[in-house]
Amino acid sequence: MLLEGERLDYVNDSLSLIQKPEGLTFGTDALLLAGYMQGSYARGYELGGGSGIISMLALTRKKVGHATVVEVQEEYADLMRRNAELNGLSERMECVCADVRELVGNGTAEVVFTNPPYMKTDSGRANLASKKNVARHEVFGGIGDFCEAAKRLLKYGGSFYVVYRPDRLCDLIFEMRRCGLEPKRMTLVFANPAAEPSMVLIEGKLGGKCGLFTTPPLIIYRDEKNSEYGDDMKYIMEMGSFPDGFVKR
Repeated sequence: MLLEGERLDYVNDSLSLIQKPEGLTFGTDALLLAGYMQGSYARGYELGGGSGIISMLALTRKKVGHATVVEVQEEYADLMRRNAELNGLSERMECVCADVRELVGNGTAEVVFTNPPYMKTDSGRANLASKKNVARHEVFGGIGDFCEAAKRLLKYGGSFYVVYRPDRLCDLIFEMRRCGLEPKRMTLVFANPAAEPSMVLIEGKLGGKCGLFTTPPLIIYRDEKNSEYGDDMKYIMEMGSFPDGFVKR
């Protein structure tokens, strides 16, 4: 199933993952977003699927019964189909090649989750590999477009999960509220105790009431050399979900 320039890796939950090394590969952001999802949803959408790993983690952990994964780059949509087949998930994972700005939703999805491009097209160092450029930069839509798509897809009260960059947190919250996706839970992620936050995870509800639960910070490594995972990160890697302290009861 491998094409030229691809490699096969074995990742969490005994999943086999075909990846394109010149594109974006499986990382901590994908693992944490899948772990941040709470509960179990019958049907959901992932916006900007890449290799499909986030949906595959959600499916194997029974957080989603069926996932429709939307990816604008045809070769990555094909990659997702092959990864789904390789892991026996083809019947539960539909891969669609489409632009999120053109998605027509019917307001029936229980959950939408996304690891969207986080850099404006006029900022950052443009990568020479166009695949990475599309994945990292807002070439095919910004965070507002992803929130608009989630609004069209979700039913009232549906959940929205997103991982994003802390330096664009204001943009994210503004666009979520503009689209009626009220932020309900937020976690800042730090590489180690001395580092600045590198990621932010947010759960929102379509039509939710005002009220944001800010969790304790997630510190991935317990030391500044990034040599040993902290207890919370060990729990996430083993259990596929965040510890109780990160969930409002």
